[in-house]
Amino acid sequence: MSKYFHGNMLLRRLAARGYHQGGATRAIDKVVIANRGEIACRIMRTARRLGVRTVAVYSDADRNALHVAMADEAYHIGAAASQESYLRADRILGVARRSGAQAVHPGYGFLSENTEFAEACQAAGVTFVGPPASAIRDMGIKSTSKKIMSAAGVPVIGGYHGEDQSDERLLAEADAIGFPVMIKAVRGGGGKGMRIASTRDEFHAQLESARREATKAFGDQVMLVEKFVVDPRHVEVQVFGDQHGNYVYLHERDCSVQRRHQKIIEEAPAPGLSAEVRRELGEAAVRAARAVSYVGAGTVEFILDADHKFYFMEMNTRLQVEHPVTEMITGTDLVEWQLRVAAGERLPLLQDQIPLLGHSFEARVYAEDPRAGFMPGAGPLLHLSAPPADQHVRVETGVRQGDEVSVHYDPMIAKLVVWAEDRDLALRKLKRCLAQYAVSDLSPLGGS
Repeated sequence: MSKYFHGNMLLRRLAARGYHQGGATRAIDKVVIANRGEIACRIMRTARRLGVRTVAVYSDADRNALHVAMADEAYHIGAAASQESYLRADRILGVARRSGAQAVHPGYGFLSENTEFAEACQAAGVTFVGPPASAIRDMGIKSTSKKIMSAAGVPVIGGYHGEDQSDERLLAEADAIGFPVMIKAVRGGGGKGMRIASTRDEFHAQLESARREATKAFGDQVMLVEKFVVDPRHVEVQVFGDQHGNYVYLHERDCSVQRRHQKIIEEAPAPGLSAEVRRELGEAAVRAARAVSYVGAGTVEFILDADHKFYFMEMNTRLQVEHPVTEMITGTDLVEWQLRVAAGERLPLLQDQIPLLGHSFEARVYAEDPRAGFMPGAGPLLHLSAPPADQHVRVETGVRQGDEVSVHYDPMIAKLVVWAEDRDLALRKLKRCLAQYAVSDLSPLGGS
């Protein structure tokens, strides 16, 4: 069933076990991809294999983009700035009406975790390929999500998530927790509005810095304070729910290799975990999903300490950038699962049917200048070469040689994903494939 890994392994397994897919409550034969770049192209590949027609949307900057060329239909939605195009819910729903699409797939980023957009889709009679708006809302505010998780029996880090946001109260709570502490914007994400105060003396400066960044990024400066776990690992669990109350976890990913709180290399499964810890993580993630009546693909993120104790951090109510490593170790296609679940079908597999096969790494490929602190680059891709793809090597990209990398969007231009029988072999393959990658431009703002 997965075109990327082990051929028709999943299909053969389902047939052998007598599994029959339930009838869809609503057929989806045309879907709007409310995104751009590599994720739009990735969704289109699965949709095409399923016989689902795809509709692209594009800004002025993306008129000649790869995702536009790949789609069955394409509609212009505005200027290059995302606020005038990919974040315009009204224009995207207008495209759904004009094209006759039954569904909208938001990908990740942009409107993927926007409660109002999910509600607008429902009001317009368009299927939102994602969770209910209520789940997005509950998980979108860190203080609310931690209360829900605690009530559901999911381990959480002790901290202060209260309404009194005075400097004096926050400092008093930090004293009670004990330094070092993490200061986080409750509406944060992507590492923004997040600071570490190692000592009491630096608390106020870090608090003000977090508030300024949160105000700029989210229009909100409400903070939470929690214990900072020294030398933590960032481990997340892929969960899936359907409209019939079924839930599964598809094992975990380790996303600890980060730069400026942004993931750059991910792997699955997380190395060094016992079978017991792996099961406990998965079961905790499913409890989290059940607590908010989750539907579709979601990721429950945990902090793992040196003793392999784990604590809930947040839930991302969308498909993750790093989802391919999960697909590689389970032989699944998570976008296919998303489309089937959105149409009302039951989950393709039960928990005991989900395998754990080998090891996978993903490396994000950015247009950045390493000579300038890896700052984002922009300009024409005058040279682009990638390692050859096969069933164990995936190159997920939304650009071609000669395309422009725009200043208006994220500088990630591709993801390199590899699989092997064990972690050492997979890491060697990743290094070898990365050595074959070459990206360069001649723009003063660009890099390689």
